[in-house]
Amino acid sequence: MEIIKSLLDFLLHLDKFLDLWANEYGVLLYAILFLIIFTETGLIVMPLLPGDSLLFAAGALAARDTNELSVAVIIPLLIVAALLGDNVNYFVGRKLGTQIKSRERILFFKREYITETEKFYAKHGGRTVIIARFIPIVRTIAPFVAGAGSMNYATYIKNCIIGAVLWVVSITLLGYFFGNLDIVQKNFEIVVFGIVGLSLMPILVQFIKQKLTSNAA
Repeated sequence: MEIIKSLLDFLLHLDKFLDLWANEYGVLLYAILFLIIFTETGLIVMPLLPGDSLLFAAGALAARDTNELSVAVIIPLLIVAALLGDNVNYFVGRKLGTQIKSRERILFFKREYITETEKFYAKHGGRTVIIARFIPIVRTIAPFVAGAGSMNYATYIKNCIIGAVLWVVSITLLGYFFGNLDIVQKNFEIVVFGIVGLSLMPILVQFIKQKLTSNAA
């Protein structure tokens, strides 16, 4: 319970944490940001790290006159972090995919998850990887399942690169241009919830569609 409380505090006050880290660690803040993004996208057991809000807060910090962060550095750096994390996740999934398919369950992964995901990828193609990038938790699981489901790597990496670039550039620049507005600074917690809410919207829409389809049937 204490871990969840600490994580929530970190999520809601990312701007203050980044300010603190910038003062304490200086240029090492780049490494901290890199590790957080890499961990969220690369380690299947760490899906709750705040990637979206972290990018937004980093962009806002880079826009200040204090020169604590450079937007020209953090954007390519965090694109690389996201791509490295995704590829680690993909190849771990590929290695464990056969084992998952041969059993009913490994950890919290069931064989049916892989089967259903293969069908979903077959229907919607590689663009699923791009869409998943913008959805918390899903962006951590999607590369693993893509590897476990034996998605062609050429298809995967192409869409993975597009997704990483769009994700990092768009949200970081949102923070860069709007993160230091008074209304945003005074209501940062609400902004964080808004970012998370918008990110989860595709899941909610898909859930409602499934419910309507099942009820109609």
